[in-house]
Amino acid sequence: MIRRQQIFNARTRQQGFTLVEVMVALIVLSVGMLGIAGLFTQGLSAGRTAIFRTRAVNLVSDMADRIRANRTAQVAYAGAAADNNCDPLGGGGVDCAPAQMAAHDLFVWDQQVQQNLPDGEWLVQFNAAAIPPSYTIRVSWAEVGQVGLIQHQMLIQVPSI
Repeated sequence: MIRRQQIFNARTRQQGFTLVEVMVALIVLSVGMLGIAGLFTQGLSAGRTAIFRTRAVNLVSDMADRIRANRTAQVAYAGAAADNNCDPLGGGGVDCAPAQMAAHDLFVWDQQVQQNLPDGEWLVQFNAAAIPPSYTIRVSWAEVGQVGLIQHQMLIQVPSI
């Protein structure tokens, strides 16, 4: 009978969680939730970086295609941008020389860089000494949490006609 009384007393004393156990469980759960929030934030940042890098690759490829389409302009692509109303799709209808078309391409491309990349900057360099002549096309942009500018660059060789 004493044995039954001891078992009964042991069961009645342990009726639920203590306050300390509940607090420990809440702390463990809170740390886990903070970890999930940190991973979510890091995922958003990586996604934003990937979008900007994709845009940069597309912009540099677009300029490379413009240079290949107007290969006689050569050094004009390293010059200043100008709105020469040369865009055949924009209704300009102006018959432009290759150098004018190059300046207009740079003008249109500058607008695209500014629209698609935060604090977007660009540079096109022409190297006539290379055989075949080559162009270095670079875009740079600022990104949240990064010191300095991030850049993407492409070197293309365009043989003259």
